[in-house]
Amino acid sequence: MNILRWLLSTQLKPSHKQNKNSGFTLIELLVAMLIAFLVITPLLSFMISILNTDGQEQAKSTSEQEIKAALDYITRDLQQAIYIYNATGIACLSGTVDTNTCPNASTNQLPSPTNGVPVLVFWKRELINQAITITGTQKDDTFVYSLVAYYLIKDTSTTWSNAARIARWEIKDGVPNTAATVTCPGFAATDKYLPCPDKGFKPFDLSQKGITLQAKMNSWTGGGAYSQDPVVLVDFIDQTTIAQGAPAATCSTNFSQVPVAATSVRTGFYACINSVSADNRSAAEVYLRGNAQARLIQNDETKVRYAQSKSSYFPSANIKVQGSSFIFTK
Repeated sequence: MNILRWLLSTQLKPSHKQNKNSGFTLIELLVAMLIAFLVITPLLSFMISILNTDGQEQAKSTSEQEIKAALDYITRDLQQAIYIYNATGIACLSGTVDTNTCPNASTNQLPSPTNGVPVLVFWKRELINQAITITGTQKDDTFVYSLVAYYLIKDTSTTWSNAARIARWEIKDGVPNTAATVTCPGFAATDKYLPCPDKGFKPFDLSQKGITLQAKMNSWTGGGAYSQDPVVLVDFIDQTTIAQGAPAATCSTNFSQVPVAATSVRTGFYACINSVSADNRSAAEVYLRGNAQARLIQNDETKVRYAQSKSSYFPSANIKVQGSSFIFTK
């Protein structure tokens, strides 16, 4: 009996002691929570800062890549140019100057996208592969002329960013083919082409006598009712005007600015043009500036305008291009 009591007492004592010390007091829990808060809060702040910095750097990198890609595309386009319109020429085609300066100034020869400003307008030669039949199945390549226009657009469309965007429009000629059996839209049945010209296309006329090459090109009249619409090339272009703090445009000697310098001009996309150089070629300087801030702040346009202190968010690039061809005229 004494042995049984001893065994029970030896087993119950440790159990009682263990149960007594198995939990935490309220003060211990509060102290642990306070320590955890003091340790975790700075770590969370650090992680949030890293994520924000990474997002900002990613936005900058994406803008830089898109600006470079857009400028490369425009450069390849301009390298095929045979004539680039300066500000006066664009005004003639847009119908915004008097008829004494431009014969066709009363009508707009270019499409007018909402809140779109034409910056680059030029004629180029475009290669059409295997478009001419020589004999039988033998075919050869040929060139056609096309008219290209680049616009800077800034509107309130929810489809695009709060910044501006660049859109491209083009109409091109067809290849004459007397064996063609399809009537081209907008052209007479007697006009035989394969492939067809774009609806509204008309070639420029150099047969006029006694006027300069610029006057001849400025008097171009399109067919109207174009079926092509401007297509967006790149978004997130700086929309800030000079009056709002954007850097002013600068052009080299003998180059004129497009659009014409004014405080209301947006310099995120502008060009400097020399329509006819000494060797009868056209040349252009093209300037682009992106807006990475618009990728981070998407609900307030006033917060994503250019500022010198935030210039790293507005990557810029420029290129000077001379057309690869030229026009002979008397």
